[in-house]
Amino acid sequence: MFNNIGISGLVIILLIALIVFGPAKLPQLGRAFGDTLREFRNSTKGIADDDEPDNSKVIVKEEQPKLL
Repeated sequence: MFNNIGISGLVIILLIALIVFGPAKLPQLGRAFGDTLREFRNSTKGIADDDEPDNSKVIVKEEQPKLL
């Protein structure tokens, strides 16, 4: 997603954020962004885990051979 931004692009983005939000709000915004990203990753991991079948809970009942 961010493969072609580069160092100069990141510096420009940080400078614009510094101008728009000010130095006092940047740590709060970074922390909020990190918390949001962490919650998103946990949610997507939970969804991916729900899709995988859990073989440990499957009970296989073996049939007894029938006598004639």
